[in-house]
Amino acid sequence: METVEEFLAHAVALEEDSAVRFDDMADALEVHQNDEVTGLFRRMAHFSRLHLAEAQKMAEGLDLPHFKPWEYKWPDAEAPETPEMDATHYLMTPHHALTLALDSEKRGHAFYADLAANNGNDRIRELAMEFAEEEAEHVALLETMLAKYPLPPGDWDEDMDPPVAVD
Repeated sequence: METVEEFLAHAVALEEDSAVRFDDMADALEVHQNDEVTGLFRRMAHFSRLHLAEAQKMAEGLDLPHFKPWEYKWPDAEAPETPEMDATHYLMTPHHALTLALDSEKRGHAFYADLAANNGNDRIRELAMEFAEEEAEHVALLETMLAKYPLPPGDWDEDMDPPVAVD
């Protein structure tokens, strides 16, 4: 990334994608009445939207570039803070949801920390450091929350009355 506008376009996309994905996951689990995990995912979507608003405020008055999805400079195929949809399970526990969210925040932190350490633009490094510090706070918060939810027994996903697909 060479410009602050490019950096902020990435930050906006990262938080937007994260919020949408957490809401999608909450919607999927709401159908199965997994209320505790649904609530955690809604909370994570809310936090992502707060960060999105911060990035958008920083971008006020700037002309941000518009990238096609494949033009973003992510380390992988998707924005780093986007939780993996296929990692959800309708019987997942808060431990699983928090682990998923923690992994997402760690990837977001690593993305910003890498930019802070390796980008040639002083302002981008400064902004990336701020964003990395914020992500580190989220990682610490999720680790604290995760400590309250031990790993469930190995048969946590056993369903005596599984859903049936109708052909």
